[in-house]
Amino acid sequence: MLCGTIASNEIALGESMDGWKKALVLGSIGAAGILFMKKKYPAGVLATGLGLAVLAAEYPEKFERVRQLLPDYFERGMRVMEMAGQAGKRITEAAGRSAVESWEEIGG
Repeated sequence: MLCGTIASNEIALGESMDGWKKALVLGSIGAAGILFMKKKYPAGVLATGLGLAVLAAEYPEKFERVRQLLPDYFERGMRVMEMAGQAGKRITEAAGRSAVESWEEIGG
């Protein structure tokens, strides 16, 4: 069941998945992590996609539910980014005003 997260406990690499599929998924995730750390982003995305493709083939009904919920997650993420941007703008404006006021106090 999806409870506010994309991943589900039911999608965990459980008993029903073949051993080679588990190895492929875990290997691709590990390889993706290493590639991202080495700043080889296209290769990291490709490795991640390989692991997700295997999971999607194994659990198509779960990935369909996730696909249906993605617009909601995207909307939430956009709201968070908008709030962060507004907060950053306010902080910058406040810092700019205090610097100008300080400069005027000095007589500049």
